[in-house]
Amino acid sequence: MTVNTVTIELPQPLYTRLEALAQEERTDLLALLSRLAGSAAKPRARTRPSTRAFQRILERTTDLGVKDLAEQHDHYLYGVEKR
Repeated sequence: MTVNTVTIELPQPLYTRLEALAQEERTDLLALLSRLAGSAAKPRARTRPSTRAFQRILERTTDLGVKDLAEQHDHYLYGVEKR
């Protein structure tokens, strides 16, 4: 098995945070980076947006009294003649 070596330069504040996280998890920096890279590569399950988010959107909506907005959006946005 061949092992490749890669050198990555990190900003000092990020490196310091990663070292602190590795100490907190009682592991070494290489193991922490390997775990983080492995978890980033895994596909994530899609989560459904919360109902609260939709509720907040609905609270901000305004009835414009326009019944054909979806079909005639160019007219309402850009002033193009209705089709």
